[in-house]
Amino acid sequence: MKKSTLISLILLTTTFVATAQPKVTAEQVGDKIEFRVNGNLFTSYILSEFEKYPFFFPVNGPSNATVTSMRNANYPHHSSLFFGCDKVNGGNYWQEGLDEGQIVSLRADILESGGDKAVIENENIWKRPGADAPIKDKRIITVSVTSPEKFQIDFDIVMEMLMDVTIDKTNHSLFSGRMDPDLAVINGGTMINAEGETGEKDTFGKRSAWMDYYGERMGKMEGMAIMQHPSNEWFPAPWFTRDYGFFSPTPMYWPENDKNIVLKKGEQIKLRYRVLVHTGNHLVAKIAEEFEKYKSE
Repeated sequence: MKKSTLISLILLTTTFVATAQPKVTAEQVGDKIEFRVNGNLFTSYILSEFEKYPFFFPVNGPSNATVTSMRNANYPHHSSLFFGCDKVNGGNYWQEGLDEGQIVSLRADILESGGDKAVIENENIWKRPGADAPIKDKRIITVSVTSPEKFQIDFDIVMEMLMDVTIDKTNHSLFSGRMDPDLAVINGGTMINAEGETGEKDTFGKRSAWMDYYGERMGKMEGMAIMQHPSNEWFPAPWFTRDYGFFSPTPMYWPENDKNIVLKKGEQIKLRYRVLVHTGNHLVAKIAEEFEKYKSE
C-alpha cells in the first residue's frame, strides 16, 4: 500500500470516529436508571422508595466529575438536580421527612436506548400519610449529547391535579439544581442569567429564560445551565438563587396575590426544562444560542 493511501485511510478513519454519533444508553440498575455516553456514566436517575422524590445524581461534566452536590448538613433537602414542591395542601414534597409528603415513582419505562439519545417515561404520585394524593405527574426525560463538550437533559413534566390544590407561598418549588461547592460563586464560580446579571444579589427574584452556573476546578472550566421553555406556565419564572450553589426558577415564591397559587381539580400544568452540562463559560458553551434553538422546539 502506498504511503499516501495509508495516510488517507488513517485520516478518513479518524474523521469518521470524530464525527460518529455518541451512543447514549439507559439501563435500569436496582432502584435507579443509569444514563451512559459511550459507556461512561453521565447521570443516574434515582427512584428509591426511601428518598423524598426522584432525582439525578451524579451529573457528570465532560471532565467526568459531577457538577452537582448531593446534600450537606445545612441543606439536606438539596438533592443535586430535582423536582419537588413544599406547602402543597399542607404537605411538604421538598424537604426531608417522608411522613410530611413524598413523590413516589409508580413506574419508569425505558422508551429508547442505544442511539443518539436515551428516553424514559416516569410516572409518580404525590402522597403523604392520612391525606389523599393531591397530584400525579408524568415525566419524559431525554438524555442526548450535542458535542463532546456538552451533555443535555430534557425534562418535560405534566402535573395533574387530583383535587383542588393550594400551594402557599414558598421558596421551595419545582425544578432545581445544587452545584458542587467547587463551582459555587463563594468559591470563585459564576452564576449568570440571560440578561447578563451575575451573582445572588443581582439575579435573585429576577425573571429570566435561563441561568448558567460554572466555575473552574482541576484546571478546567465547566458548569450547568437550566433553561425554561417559553411554553411553560409562569414563563419566565423568577429565580431563587444562592451564591453557595443553588438555583431554581421558582414561581411559587412570587405568586400574584403574594399568598398562594390555586389550581383546580383536573387542571394540568405542563413544564419543560433543558439542562446543559458543559465545558467553558456561558459564551464558550453558547448558552444564549442554545436557548434560541430550544425555544423553537
